[in-house]
Amino acid sequence: MVIAGAGIVGLAHAIEAVRRGLSAVVVERDIRAGGASVRNFGHVFASAQAGEALEAALETRERWSELAREAGFWLLQSGSLVVARAEDELAVMEEFAAQSDDKARVLSRAEVLERAPIGEAGVVGGLLAPGDCRLDPREAVPALARWLAEDMGVTFAWGSTVLAVEPGLVHTSGGDIAAEAVVLATGHDLDRLFPGLAEEAGLRRCTLHMLRVTPPGRPAIEPALLTGLSLLRYRGFAECPSLPILRARIERERPDLVEAGVNLMLTQRPDGDLVIGDTHHYARTPSPFKDERLDELLLGEVAALLGAEDLEVRERWRGVYADVPDRDFLVESPASGVRAVAVTSGIGMTTALGLAPRVLEDLLPVPA
Repeated sequence: MVIAGAGIVGLAHAIEAVRRGLSAVVVERDIRAGGASVRNFGHVFASAQAGEALEAALETRERWSELAREAGFWLLQSGSLVVARAEDELAVMEEFAAQSDDKARVLSRAEVLERAPIGEAGVVGGLLAPGDCRLDPREAVPALARWLAEDMGVTFAWGSTVLAVEPGLVHTSGGDIAAEAVVLATGHDLDRLFPGLAEEAGLRRCTLHMLRVTPPGRPAIEPALLTGLSLLRYRGFAECPSLPILRARIERERPDLVEAGVNLMLTQRPDGDLVIGDTHHYARTPSPFKDERLDELLLGEVAALLGAEDLEVRERWRGVYADVPDRDFLVESPASGVRAVAVTSGIGMTTALGLAPRVLEDLLPVPA
């Protein structure tokens, strides 16, 4: 099997290929993974997914725990904590908890403040999903590639670009590779190889602002921390009866957050720094120019959540991932023996390890 792309989607398919006893070659145009797979929060938010994505997420969460032991990277069973700062947010959380089969439970104001050192102003309760976990993507993704190469026999062609694909053959800048099966895990760059397929699917790029800041000198924040804005973004909350009320209120009171596509959240790295974000902008070709006002908006909202003064910024970056409206996954067959695979809703770290087995079951079914 040849896999194009060494991000988490590509690595997930390499892992599954090895589990099936296949030889695998991963072709990556860069000398290391540098895309969405290392630019994210490292938050496996399985509990907030729905449908096929929920099934893949629950499997992914289990696989992350196994891989952390096998490949030797940091992972924390931290849970996810969504802070409610308005009664309509709490109403959605109560509805979600009632239908979540014990995946999540509602916390009182006192329980929220006990679990997270945040500002007390406006907090009315929260939602805890204790099964979710966190990792450091900057460490975990390279560790997986190293483990696959050194311990599992996967060949990596770093610094080699896939130029074209046909049944049984992959043309790369480093030469041709014969392949029984091919997985194209190139994310938003699928349109470079199969522009017609990408256009028909409505593939576009989602760019987002993220920052790394120093912590405000308080106890560690163990859970991934989110706010009521997250209730508007994840499909697991979509059927909650109170969600339209919440959405209308936020659109009325905070149109700036809605316009910027803010999903306010933070995670704490093993070194103590906080990863904060994020905004969302969608385009076939995003603007290369970064608006400082969006960073300032995020910094102000996080400072208010934490009840902190100005936060010191250590790093700023722009994330980018493949997006297809109203779809979590794009899995297409542009040629015999070839699958183009992308996670198209920003939940690659949460679902990729559970998606890959399903793709290979279809691509290389086990003979009866």
